[in-house]
Amino acid sequence: MSNRRPSAHPLRVLLAALVWLPITACREAPRYDTVIRGGLLVDGSGNAPVYGDLAILGDSIVAVGAVEGRGRVEVDAAGQAVSPGFINLLSWANESLIADGRAQSDIRQGVTLEVMGEGTSMGPLSDTLRAEMLARQGDIRYPITWRTLRGYLDTLVTRGISVNVASFVGATTLRINHVGWDDRPATAAELAAMRADVRQAMEEGALGVGTSLIYAPAFYASTAELVALAQAAAPYGGMYISHLRSEGNRLEEAVQELFTIAREGGVRAEIWHLKAAGEANWPKMARVLARIDSARAAGLEITANVYPYTAGATGLDASMPPWVQAGGYAAWARRLRDPATRARVAREMRTPTDAWESLYLAAGGPDHVLLSGFRADSLKPYTGQSLAAVAQARGTTPEETAMDLVMKNGADVDAIYFVIDEDNLVTQLERPWVSVGSDASAPSTEGVFLKSMPHPRAYGTFARILGRYVREQQVLTLADAVRRMTSRPAETLRLARRGRLAPGYHADVVVFDPATVSDRATFTQPHQYAVGVRDVFVNGVAVLRNGEHTDARPGRVVLGPGAKR
Repeated sequence: MSNRRPSAHPLRVLLAALVWLPITACREAPRYDTVIRGGLLVDGSGNAPVYGDLAILGDSIVAVGAVEGRGRVEVDAAGQAVSPGFINLLSWANESLIADGRAQSDIRQGVTLEVMGEGTSMGPLSDTLRAEMLARQGDIRYPITWRTLRGYLDTLVTRGISVNVASFVGATTLRINHVGWDDRPATAAELAAMRADVRQAMEEGALGVGTSLIYAPAFYASTAELVALAQAAAPYGGMYISHLRSEGNRLEEAVQELFTIAREGGVRAEIWHLKAAGEANWPKMARVLARIDSARAAGLEITANVYPYTAGATGLDASMPPWVQAGGYAAWARRLRDPATRARVAREMRTPTDAWESLYLAAGGPDHVLLSGFRADSLKPYTGQSLAAVAQARGTTPEETAMDLVMKNGADVDAIYFVIDEDNLVTQLERPWVSVGSDASAPSTEGVFLKSMPHPRAYGTFARILGRYVREQQVLTLADAVRRMTSRPAETLRLARRGRLAPGYHADVVVFDPATVSDRATFTQPHQYAVGVRDVFVNGVAVLRNGEHTDARPGRVVLGPGAKR
């Protein structure tokens, strides 16, 4: 499909240029680098917006309100909202930022900070894990020159990125480093090594420990192991954040496990992409929200985030039992070649169970599983088709097809599962402790990214909140929605000087039109940028100007509260 935009009318180009006025002939020497004039200031606090100005000097906001004195650049924000930059509390930009540091899909929504580390993180890396990561690279290929988590983040900044970056240390990464892919408890020595890695990562600036417990080998970790890792992060002000062990049949038990880890680990805790997966489980959400409210009232610091869509995205591994994946991909693929094992896997894929999380069953079957990304070029023609359609084309059952694709792909296969209830999503958004995360990479509508078909949340999450759930449905006020995407996550993560429009805060600032901001990406045509965000500043530098990327790369590493700077 074409991504070309129609040529702008010359008068429109002239008017757009006039909203950014360099002050070069003014008799008064500029006092500021940039002054944004006359916008609706939505300051991130949740308070009612007010009209006013904002001044930036260097990387900081230095004045808010009626700003006297001129800026080297004056920006007319009449008719626009001005807010803090949005914090993507669940980002998978790990590799996309290596391929293209502009992070265009997120910058064009107003995102200025990518928070990574859902279960796996880009460090620390053992020799074995580093080799494994190199072997399983897909469309985006890159050298791995770092070994620590901080080394990866610093590498991004050195290469040049338009967004700020931060990360949790992934418990899955630690487990692979020291236990491997084996389905067994960690030994005392292995657990001690994992805890030492947590402490090192926290001193390097990690935000805490992240888990993703439905997937192998994270699935094999006990609650006690996770408590021990949380305890290692606690003295540094770190937190525990989790893709729960179940979002479906055992959702309530999984939430209770999170409470246990928070309480015994001595940490605050967040639920990544809170949902009840599968229609049979949708009624559980009301009870889960009540449980969280009660836990918060009892003193536990429990929060959550969501993405505003009725489908999730992961891999076909979430359709198969964890036991077949023990030992890593090579062992998984080898088992799938055995007829007896294939028969058992197919049977278990079709059989409802509480023993493991099956998104294949939660989605209601292969018609509601969309294949979105392949490593093998020979399989790429299936991109965008349902598992049911591919099975019919290949003349095999959906279960056999899923196994064949995993074997032929040389890696897991990306898939989108339609499992979420819209009414539940609205109810979750109404809770004041809920923030927003895309659970996606930050691609561009060009190059290597066009080889796969991502979930539309990669291009639309934050704009969709502002367009659909603020302007259209009025589920949230503008001030509250901005708070969920700025000060709320900044406070949860214990990030200093971010998430507010206030003097002394970092100048991560977004100028957008509340009347037009909207997502455009769809499940069938996801590579479409959101609209309505006009200007974005990161650390005081204009990254988006009049809707166009400036190619500026002022992004920095944002450090957690325990970092030894």
